Amino acid sequence: MAWLHIRAPRGATPTATSKCLCGRDRSAIGHRKVHALITDHEAHRDLCPLRTTQEGRNAA
Repeated sequence: MAWLHIRAPRGATPTATSKCLCGRDRSAIGHRKVHALITDHEAHRDLCPLRTTQEGRNAA
């Protein structure tokens, strides 16, 4: 459901994109921003509304 694509050619600036079926679409350019996006992508896996169950939630 969620994809993380990283490009880091030797000698070039790394880039990354994080996409999810829930509508998430983020990108980053540069070492620090790519590392931050990787961390954010990992956190999204636990918070994505498509992956969380409805059990235990209160009715709106």
